[in-house]
Amino acid sequence: MITELGHFALILALFVAIVQSTVPLIGAARRHVGWMSVGRSCALVGFALTALAMLSLMHAYVTSDFTVINVVENSHTDKPLLYQITGVWGNHEGSMLLWVFMLSLCAAAVALFSNNLPPALRARVLAVQGMIAVGFLLFILLTSNPFLRTFPPPPNGNGLNPVLQDPGLAFHPPFLYLGYVGFSVAFAFAVAALIEGRVDAAWARWVRPWTLASWCALTIGIAMGSWWAYYTLGWGGWWFWDPVENASFMPWLVGTALIHSSIVVEKRDTLKSWTILLAIITFSLSLVGTFLVRSGVLTSVHAFATDPQRGTFILLLLVVAIGGSLTLYAIRAPALKGGGVFAPISREGALVLNNVLLSCGCATVFLGTLYPLFLDAMGGPKLSVGFPFFNRTFAPMMVPMIIAVGIGPMLAWKRGDILGALQRLWVAYIATGIVLLIAFYVTRGGPVLAVLGFGLSAWLFAAVLTELAERLRLFRVPLRDSGRRAVHLPRAAYGMTLAHLGLAVSVAGFSASAFDKEAIEILKPGGSLDIAGYHLTLEHMDRLPGPNYTADDASIQVMRDGKVITTMHPQRRFFPLQKETTSETAIRTNLLADLYVALGDTDNAGSWTVRVYWKPLVPWIWMGAVIMALGGMVSLSDRRWRVGVASRAGRRMPQAIPAAGE
Repeated sequence: MITELGHFALILALFVAIVQSTVPLIGAARRHVGWMSVGRSCALVGFALTALAMLSLMHAYVTSDFTVINVVENSHTDKPLLYQITGVWGNHEGSMLLWVFMLSLCAAAVALFSNNLPPALRARVLAVQGMIAVGFLLFILLTSNPFLRTFPPPPNGNGLNPVLQDPGLAFHPPFLYLGYVGFSVAFAFAVAALIEGRVDAAWARWVRPWTLASWCALTIGIAMGSWWAYYTLGWGGWWFWDPVENASFMPWLVGTALIHSSIVVEKRDTLKSWTILLAIITFSLSLVGTFLVRSGVLTSVHAFATDPQRGTFILLLLVVAIGGSLTLYAIRAPALKGGGVFAPISREGALVLNNVLLSCGCATVFLGTLYPLFLDAMGGPKLSVGFPFFNRTFAPMMVPMIIAVGIGPMLAWKRGDILGALQRLWVAYIATGIVLLIAFYVTRGGPVLAVLGFGLSAWLFAAVLTELAERLRLFRVPLRDSGRRAVHLPRAAYGMTLAHLGLAVSVAGFSASAFDKEAIEILKPGGSLDIAGYHLTLEHMDRLPGPNYTADDASIQVMRDGKVITTMHPQRRFFPLQKETTSETAIRTNLLADLYVALGDTDNAGSWTVRVYWKPLVPWIWMGAVIMALGGMVSLSDRRWRVGVASRAGRRMPQAIPAAGE
């Protein structure tokens, strides 16, 4: 009964979305206040219905209702409760339901927190989100229904992919999807602005918090996915340029450009058309990522769907959503004239350079990801694009961007003094020189590019702190005055500082990967190996029972300078239901380096393959991502973004804004 209730809720949500996508749009065109307000009600009702559907499917998993095909294929009574819950989105049908749930959550958030928006703009934004919801609800109900029944029910289920039976499944997909789908709000604002024919500072300030919130969620989601792969797969890697990884990285790159571009729209009333295009492309790339993962064109632990019908349906959605929005852009964008003029050497110029490099970087990733797929589809040879291509094309473009990130905030709006800005960055030069000298000495001069990466990180870190000191006039005025300035400095300024510092920390972590050390030995109990000053001894092996697996547990003693530091316990877990074996790594970290141990196969004669990695500064990669997301959240807490211009503009604007041409 509860399953049928969830299915019925999804059908009702479809009809509500149809109303949401039409009535408010007509009301905005006719300036009918009552019809425009329908959008808010539909958004809230749609959220309640999709939440009910989500809870219904979750109930089926928790109670092991094996009359539901989706539960049979992805659950088992012996599976721990955590994985019964998270297994809801550990499959194609459930993950698409999570996608629609996140979409309805965003629409409800717009409905609840948009009191300062002009009613016509709010109605159009909610209508566009309703259109997106119609497409994906149709996709679920017609091709990916998670509530289908089977009779008679089997005594038990097939279980979940062992790789997905990890706490990472509880957090990584929800954050990733919240980031993906969150950009639909910026997309809806862009399409609504094109319909109205108006983009101004108020619009930029309305759209920026939604973009920033989505960017924070996507940053956390990507970082969690990287960390999950790092400690789960046993290869010691944290990024593989896998097409599914790239699918989430591309909207992050363009979303970062969108955040910076919207600043120029707000401050200088220019780059309007470009900002609208970025908002469309960001969400379009989220849809492309959905197509890659759900269409069956990729074979991956992330790619659940293999039905060509589903891929065709998503491709049709892409054509309608992306093609329709770009066609509207081509028609209406020429009317969006920018009012601000600026010199190439200015803060606006630095932000434009930031946008160009991020967009080119995204284009490079896009080409490297999709070209092999297009070539294969056209009957050409199979190609594999990996580290060599991306390292030689993407990484060089990010170098000038990072340099510009250090200089840009030191420039004035409209017209800047590049020589003056460079002179004020003398501390950054000294810090960069010291770090380069130390790195060359410690590493004995190599690899040169990695050492230069440390210098780049030091440059950005010192430049960001120098810019903050300039804002506070530190060491130029009495300390009490600097403290007063610090108290009254907008939170957005602190958020920018944190985000850029986080980038510097991550760059150091990326660069240090060139100095990884690896040791692989076949050991019997009592055998040992050495790596990076550590002495590891395999003491004994134990067979341990798990909830739905059995584990071969290695007890490995770690010594340094003749002293026992710790005992590590990597495992090989065998899942009898799926007849699959997974690796459970053991990691010891001091935040400056990781000692990473993975247990390999056995020769059934008492010997085991043991892989050990020493990875300096690798925790800084995820620390930097967390700092970046924290910076975004600090900026998001700035009341000026949520209230300032929006409330003033709301008082100035009429209750309804006629569409362009009325």
